Amino acid sequence: MKTGLIPQTKTGLLCDMDGVIYHGNTILPGTQAFVDWLRASGIPFLFLTNSSERSPRELSEKLHRMGVDIDESHFYTSAMATAAFLASQTPGGSAYVIGQPGLINALYQAGYSTNDVNPDYVVVGETPMYTYETIKRAVSLVSKGAKLIGTNPDLTGPAEDGIIPACGALVAPIELATGVKAYFVGKPNPLMMRTGLSLLGCAREHALIVGDRMDTDIIAGIEAGIETVLVLSGVTRRADLARFGFSPDYVLDHVGHLPELLAHAV
Repeated sequence: MKTGLIPQTKTGLLCDMDGVIYHGNTILPGTQAFVDWLRASGIPFLFLTNSSERSPRELSEKLHRMGVDIDESHFYTSAMATAAFLASQTPGGSAYVIGQPGLINALYQAGYSTNDVNPDYVVVGETPMYTYETIKRAVSLVSKGAKLIGTNPDLTGPAEDGIIPACGALVAPIELATGVKAYFVGKPNPLMMRTGLSLLGCAREHALIVGDRMDTDIIAGIEAGIETVLVLSGVTRRADLARFGFSPDYVLDHVGHLPELLAHAV
């Protein structure tokens, strides 16, 4: 890991949300100071989230209810990345969707329709409406030839009351029952990282990615050649670092310390 301030070359910031900005409906320490700094600095930023449940507008409104105002143009979700990927693979296709409105709406906007009879894809995202019946239907459709897609590979996510199952855990029973491995579109997939950099108009060597997960955020940055900052406010603890064969460039207790790290980089 590196020490000292970040070199004065950063012109774009990619930032995770769950475990970095909030847990559930609770804003995390340092978030307001971080957002105030983002506005004052003028550095281009994008919240790049593996969550597929909400649209950018809903994410903006959620933060507003917690006292943090960020325009919806600053959000890019795994639902949007999944919809864009499917539209590029099978334009005008259909999908059986296990997920929330943020995912369904993203697919609609990409020209997709929902289909529980003979879809091109079975698409799984986070949702509390996950039942044995939805698993059975998904297993049947994948067994008949539908391709299995997960919005992101996260097995767990942070919440106000601890750790909760995430998309990777919801996809696993379908994979086990069918013998088919899902293709995951969200971080650390390079597709999502390239889109994020494109939206920022930033080269990878001038970007920084901030996240709370070693297995998605940090490895995504490393594999994309982007400098990484791990915050310890979410899933990963400092003691966990020894379990991984790679390291973040910087480690902070929470995102509120990032402005100090970047004080001379804007």
